[in-house]
Amino acid sequence: MSLARRGLLASLLGTLLGGCSPAAMLNATVPREGFSLERDIAYGPRTRHKLDLYRPDRARDDGRSVMFFYGGAWDSGSKSDYLFVGQALAARGVTTIIADYRLYPEVTFPAFLDDGARATAWAADRVGTDRLFLMGHSAGAYIAVMLAANTPWLATAGVDRLKLPGAIGLSGPYDFLPLASRRLQQIFGGANRTETQPITFATAPLPPLLLIHGTADFTVRSGNSERLAAAWRRAGGRADLRLYPEIDHVDVVAALSDFLHKRAPTRADVLAGIDKA
Repeated sequence: MSLARRGLLASLLGTLLGGCSPAAMLNATVPREGFSLERDIAYGPRTRHKLDLYRPDRARDDGRSVMFFYGGAWDSGSKSDYLFVGQALAARGVTTIIADYRLYPEVTFPAFLDDGARATAWAADRVGTDRLFLMGHSAGAYIAVMLAANTPWLATAGVDRLKLPGAIGLSGPYDFLPLASRRLQQIFGGANRTETQPITFATAPLPPLLLIHGTADFTVRSGNSERLAAAWRRAGGRADLRLYPEIDHVDVVAALSDFLHKRAPTRADVLAGIDKA
């Protein structure tokens, strides 16, 4: 990896992981061809019920698409930070939707899941449930997997989760009790509520799952993905697990971009997972 790329990746630690302010440095490297972008489409009545739609110039013949949820510890983040994700997928034929959702302290669990389900309903109506992958990074991976697991949120929003071709989780927290921080306890209503954990709902029937995690991730430990993959398989579901040595929490998502795709095989594995489903 070049010194320039290492320097940019270090700068992204603050933008993508900490406050999730716009990742201007990385987004400045994004090519503007191969897709069109429609911003701030309302999917619900609230201020943060907005999404961005990335449409490929040349869409896949099978129409497979991605609903992407970003991270930010459930208390920060903006869809505008993730231009590099929308471009990386849309320029390769995958229609991509990136949604904002309500955050703490405005809301607590499970309101961000309600928002994720509502955004998914919008996307499913647009592209078809059977063509739509749920995908996210960090707290966004939690949302994507929680919706795909054996939970009622998508059904309440009018979406049959078993028609989804799959879910893709990047560096997600899926089995993280007890909650040590006061902030997380406030977000999830206590330190040991098993109903807040995706692994609790790894029960049949389940859609296919792809989990990607760096083994050098000290923000969300890779054991979250390892344990969830094992539970998914025990329940009879298909769970593919990709562990990247020496890759950390930010590397995994940053490697979706054109600029940093050589840092980790995230983009290739995501596209292969979409092909495989």
